Amino acid sequence: MTNAYTTPPAPRPVDTRPLRKRKRVWLGGSGLLLTGALIVGAGNGDQQPVAAEAKPAPTVTATVTTTPEPAPTVTETIKAKAKPRPTVTVTKTARPAADTGSDTGSDTGSGSQDTTGTCSIVSNAGNCYSAGQFCRNSDHGAVTTNEGGTRIKCAYSSNAWRWTYA
Repeated sequence: MTNAYTTPPAPRPVDTRPLRKRKRVWLGGSGLLLTGALIVGAGNGDQQPVAAEAKPAPTVTATVTTTPEPAPTVTETIKAKAKPRPTVTVTKTARPAADTGSDTGSDTGSGSQDTTGTCSIVSNAGNCYSAGQFCRNSDHGAVTTNEGGTRIKCAYSSNAWRWTYA
């Protein structure tokens, strides 16, 4: 066996193709290369390549704020009507000078009618107030008498304005 590293390699066989056929292969390859280059060059349309570099552009922001126009103001003037105030009527009843002192029951309950006119402040219905009843707004702090002649005052009591004994 022979050592492959020490023996020289065998010479290459001479090319069996004729020289004219080798030239055609080289010319055909060169022709294809030029044809491809021309097709690619015509496809660009003589345009320059675009750089893929982003350039900063100014940003414009427009803010529009609308303010509504004021609506027309309608003013109506109303004349205030006078509130009816309580009428103060003071009536004094005179007792008969000659009282016999005997009461036989012939009276028809005149005891309460004798003092009916002594209240200085009366309700809208014309009745005297009594302690515990609610007061009108116009009577806050006022002092009057009830049917029996006892003084009562309109004071704030139990979360409301009420007539209380003065």
